[in-house]
Amino acid sequence: GRVEGYRNFCNKIWNAARYVLDKGEDCGQNGEAYELTLADRWIISQLQRTEAEVTRQLEQFRFDLAAQALYEFIWNQYCDWYLELSKPVLWDENAPIERQRGTRRTLVRVLEVALRLAHPFMPFITEEIWQRVAPLAGAEGKTIMLQPWPVANETRIDPAAEDDIEWLKTFMLGLRNIRAEMNIGPGKPLTLFLNNANAEDLRRLNENEALLKKLAKLESVTVLAAGEEAPLSATALVGEMEVLVPMAGLIDKAAELARLDKEIGRLKGEVQRVGGKLSNAGFVDKAPADVIEKERAKLAEAEQALGKLAEQHARIASL
Repeated sequence: GRVEGYRNFCNKIWNAARYVLDKGEDCGQNGEAYELTLADRWIISQLQRTEAEVTRQLEQFRFDLAAQALYEFIWNQYCDWYLELSKPVLWDENAPIERQRGTRRTLVRVLEVALRLAHPFMPFITEEIWQRVAPLAGAEGKTIMLQPWPVANETRIDPAAEDDIEWLKTFMLGLRNIRAEMNIGPGKPLTLFLNNANAEDLRRLNENEALLKKLAKLESVTVLAAGEEAPLSATALVGEMEVLVPMAGLIDKAAELARLDKEIGRLKGEVQRVGGKLSNAGFVDKAPADVIEKERAKLAEAEQALGKLAEQHARIASL
C-alpha cells in the first residue's frame, strides 16, 4: 500500500511538471512585468505556510508530519486546486499578457520550491524534474542538492486571498456534490440562484464570476432579493448563503430527498458532537476562551444549516 501510494504521488508530481513545462514558454524568468491573480496569491501564501511547517517538523525529527504537510500541499492544493484555477487564465486568449505570465511564473516557481522541500524524501524524481524546471524558474546550479533550503517569507502570507479561495472552493465543491448526487453531467450548464448572500459573498461573486462560470459550467447566476421566492432547488451552503440549483428538468425527487437526508444526518451528528463538548464541564473549564468561542460558533453554524436543510426537505417532500 505504501509503495503504491508513493508511486501515485510521484506520478502526480510528474504530471504537474509536464503541465507546467507545457505552459512555461514565458515565465518572467528574465524580469518581465507580471500580474498575480487571486489564485496565484493564494498558492504563494500556502507555500509559505508549508515551508514553515515542513521545516518546523523536520527540526523536531517528526519526518512523518513533515512528509504529510508536504503531501497535503503538493497533492491537494497545488496539483488539484491550483492547476485547475490556473486554466481559465492560461486558456483565455483575451487575458492580459502580464496576467498569463504571472500565472506561468507562479506555476513554475512554486513547483521549483516544492521540489526542494520534497528532495530529502524523494531525491531521484525531484532531481530529474528540477533539472527541467529550474531554467524557467530562474534557478541556477548543476543540481538540486546544492540549492538552498526554502525559507518562509511571512510578508507573502495573504489571509484575504486564502479566505476568498476557501469561499470559491466551498462554492465549487457544493455544486460538484449536487451534480454527483443528482447525476447531472459535468458539462451540463447550470442556472443558479443565490439566496441570503451578504456583502462579502457579493464581492467575491463579482470578482470571480467569470472563473466560477468557466470552472463550474454555469449558464447564469441570479442573486435573489430579500424575501424573493426561489424555485424548488437542490441546495448547497456556502457559509450562510444558499446556492440553489433549480430542480425542474434536472433532479429526481427521491434522489434529492436521499441527498438531503444524508446531509441532515451529518449535521445532526455535528450538532451532537459539538454540543456534547460544550456541555462537558471538564472541557469548558480547561479549554482556552478562544477555543470555546470557536466551538460555539461551529455549533451555531451547524444548527442554522440544519434548520435550512430541514425546511428544504419539507418543501420537496410535499411535492
